[in-house]
Amino acid sequence: MPVEQPAWWTRAVVYQVYPRSFMDSDGDGIGDLGGLLLRLDHLADLGVDVVWLSPVYPSPQADNGYDISDYQDIDPLFGSLAQLDELVEALHARGMKLLMDLVVNHTSDAHPWFVESRSSTDDPKRDWYWWRPPRGGMAPGDPGAEPTNWQSFFSGPVWELDQASGEYYLHLFDRRQPDLNWENPQVRQAVYEMMRWWLDRGVDGFRMDVINMISKDLRGRDGAEDGHLHDGPPLPGSALGDGSASYLCGPRIHEFLQEMHREVFAGRDGALLTVGEMPGVTVEQARLFTDPARGEVDMVFQFEHVGLDQGTSKWDLHPLRLRDLKASFNRWQAGLADVGWNSLYWDNHDQPRAVSRFGDDSPEFRRDSATCLATLLHLHRGTPYVYQGEEIGMANFPFEALEQFRDVESLNHHVQAVSAGADGASVLAGLRAMSRDNARTPVQWDDSPHAGFTTGTPWIAVNPDHAEWNVAAQRDDETSVLAHHRRLIALRHTDDVVALGDFTMLLPDHDEVYAFTRSLAGETLLVVCNVGRTTYRLAELLPEAPAAELVLGNLPDDDPAELRPWEARVLRLP
Repeated sequence: MPVEQPAWWTRAVVYQVYPRSFMDSDGDGIGDLGGLLLRLDHLADLGVDVVWLSPVYPSPQADNGYDISDYQDIDPLFGSLAQLDELVEALHARGMKLLMDLVVNHTSDAHPWFVESRSSTDDPKRDWYWWRPPRGGMAPGDPGAEPTNWQSFFSGPVWELDQASGEYYLHLFDRRQPDLNWENPQVRQAVYEMMRWWLDRGVDGFRMDVINMISKDLRGRDGAEDGHLHDGPPLPGSALGDGSASYLCGPRIHEFLQEMHREVFAGRDGALLTVGEMPGVTVEQARLFTDPARGEVDMVFQFEHVGLDQGTSKWDLHPLRLRDLKASFNRWQAGLADVGWNSLYWDNHDQPRAVSRFGDDSPEFRRDSATCLATLLHLHRGTPYVYQGEEIGMANFPFEALEQFRDVESLNHHVQAVSAGADGASVLAGLRAMSRDNARTPVQWDDSPHAGFTTGTPWIAVNPDHAEWNVAAQRDDETSVLAHHRRLIALRHTDDVVALGDFTMLLPDHDEVYAFTRSLAGETLLVVCNVGRTTYRLAELLPEAPAAELVLGNLPDDDPAELRPWEARVLRLP
C-alpha cells in the first residue's frame, strides 16, 4: 500500500494580516487590500505559505469588522471584490494561499437577516437568532429581567432588549453582534452556501472565529426552550454570571462541524485549510475536532497558554512561570502527537505583543528575546502563525491616556470597572499591558513620520519606536529579527524533523531554560532556549549539548559552552 503523505500544512507557516493596520494605499489612515497588494513581496521574501486575512466584509465596524453586515462583499473601507480576486491571483502566483476569516457565530445587527428577524415576532427569520421573553413575571427592561444572568465577553449582560417586541436577543460579544441560531437548518444552509461561494472564487480555506460557540444549549431546567433558563455561577468582581457551560463546545458542535465539512469541503482537493478558533477547548476535545477521520477541522486555536499570566480575568495580571508554560505546551504536544494537529502562536489581533508580554522589550534584550521566543515556538510540532509585525519584533504601545485606545473591549472594561469602584490608574495599567490595541498599531515599514503605513492620519497612533524598529532597517540585516524569522521558516520547509518529528520535553522544572528534542527517523534536534537574563553553563544543563552541531542560533556562536541571556540554539545530536 502507498504511504500516505503528510498534509501540506504540516510544514506550512501562516501569516496573519489585520488589514486596517497593515498598509494603507489611499491615504485615509486605514489599511486596505490595495496596501496588502503593495506589500506582498515582503511576505514572499519572509517565506510564509498562507495569508490569513482578518475580516474585510461590509461592517459598521463596531468590533473592527468582526460584526459583518454582508458575507459576500468587501467593505469599501478596504477595497472591492475585484481587489480580493486580484489578491487571490497574486498570492497564488507567489505560491501562497489565502485564508479568509469566517465569523458565523454572530452577525452585525445591521445584517439583513437580523433586520428581518427583529422586524416582528412572526417574521420567517425570527428564529434565525436567539430571542427570549423576560424572566417569568417580570416586565421587559426591569432590572434582572434578562433571561439569564450571563456576562458577555465585552462586559455587560449577553441579552439586549428589543423595545419594539419586548423580547431580548442573545449576543455573546457586543450588543451589535447578535448570535445566529445554528439550531435552525436554514441558518446552516445559508452559511454553507456562502462558504462555497468564497471557495469557488479561489479562496483556500477559513479561519473560523469562535466556532466552538455555535452550538448552544438554551433549554431550561425543565428541558423547555423558553423560561427557566440556566443562570451561570457568579463571576469574580461582577454582578453577572458565567454562562460558558451552555455555549462552549455545546451538544451539537461536532454534528455541525461534520455537516459543514460534508456540505462545503468534501469533494474538493486537499489543498484547503480549516482552522477553528476555540476558546476554552481542552486537549481531549481538540483530539476529536482535529482527527482527520472525523472530518471536522484541520487544526484548532486554543488559548490555554495565553491565560497563564492571568488571574480572575485577562486584566488581572500575574508574572508568567516558565514551568507552567512548559506544562501547558507539553500537554498539547503529547495530546495531539498521534491524532490531530496543533496551531502555534504567541501573537494575534486579540493578544498583546509577545516581546513585551513573554519576552524582554528593554533596549538591551528586545532583539534577542524576540528571536528566542520565535525559535522556541517554531521548533514545536504544529503549524506556526506569525502575526503582522511580529517578524520585526514589534512591541506594545506606550499608552498614557484612555483617549489613545480604540478597542471596544478595552473601552467597555474601563467604563464597567471604574463605575464599579476600581481605581482608574490601576484599570489603565491593565489596559496598557493587555489591551488588544497593542496588536493593532500600524505595521512599521520604515522610519518616516507614520512608519510608511499611510500618507494620511492613521486610525490609531503609530508606535513611537518605529524610527528604530521597522522593516526597512531589518530587510538587509542578517542579524535582525526579520532575518531570523526567514531562517526559521526555511528550516520548517526543508527539515522533516521540524515539520513531523516527535516532541520530548526536557528540564520541565527549570525556571529559565526551555529545552526539548524533536526526533524522526534516527535524527534528533535538541532545542535549548534561555528565557531569562542569567547565563548558564550548557554542559551542566544538558551534557550532550556541547558536542552537538549548531543548526540555527539567534546569537553569534562565540562560546558554545555558555547559554547566554535570551539565547536560543537548535542543535543536531550526533
